[in-house]
Amino acid sequence: MSFSREVKQEIIRAPFERDCCIAAACYGVACFGKYFDKRGVIFHTEQVTIARYAQQLFEKAGICGKIFVKGTESRRIYEFAVKEPLEVEKTLALLGCSGEETALRIDFNNLNCSGCLRAFAASAFLCCGTITDPQKEYNLEFTLNRRHLAKDFIELMDKRGITLHQTIRKGNQVLYIKASEQIEDMLTFMGAQNAALRLINYKIYKDIRNKANRQTNCETANILKTISANQQCIEDIEYLKETGTLEALPEPLRLAAMGRLEHPEISLAALAVLLDPPVSKSGLCHRMKKLQQIADTQRGQAVRPE
Repeated sequence: MSFSREVKQEIIRAPFERDCCIAAACYGVACFGKYFDKRGVIFHTEQVTIARYAQQLFEKAGICGKIFVKGTESRRIYEFAVKEPLEVEKTLALLGCSGEETALRIDFNNLNCSGCLRAFAASAFLCCGTITDPQKEYNLEFTLNRRHLAKDFIELMDKRGITLHQTIRKGNQVLYIKASEQIEDMLTFMGAQNAALRLINYKIYKDIRNKANRQTNCETANILKTISANQQCIEDIEYLKETGTLEALPEPLRLAAMGRLEHPEISLAALAVLLDPPVSKSGLCHRMKKLQQIADTQRGQAVRPE
């Protein structure tokens, strides 16, 4: 099951008890469905549970609607419809509409309490909302074909502190949220608290994973840097040894050189502790540079810059 479908299933498991909230949920289905006018209400969905949920909402409001199965065998479309003249009349009266409106706008008189706002937004998401799996990206959208309704919905959510951005895609109004914190707020507001918690957990997991990756990359880079530096130093010491120069060097340089040959894989700091007597890291670094300079001089090369 997709994350978007899971969110919708969680929403329909959170019923509305107050009559005004049930009416607001019905209003959301009417506004964000296929159409809502004097012909009645039509709402299409690919999930039969959502169609039944819409039917039950209207039944609680005293309105009888029917469900029809359309589409193909591979892609079923479930249509919830209120078409009977008497039921259409009840619907228009419940929602304070004439059915003759030239443009569908949100009548804020239908949203009487905070529960009504939640019911309306939740129904809007059930009708035309989607959310991307947060493991892939953060994106929640509402897609509708009514410009004035989109504008009113943006205003409504803005009052709740949730910012919806707007664009047009294939002639439709697309309202979207990409900020994870805002998506969490929207999910919680619509009654999908578990989905919001899952999103938060995904964020924590991603943050830990990214930090671990950065630390691993840093450690790997340091190891490669150490190996490269050690290899060059070992080549210089081997050269001094082959030419007989190493034995003629002062004892501190010879001890440092022999220590490096015995422990080619460890860092300067670790090697400095192993020497007898131990030296500081900076002191050992100075000796290694001196060995490199002597080797370069022997080869007739320019001394490498520090």
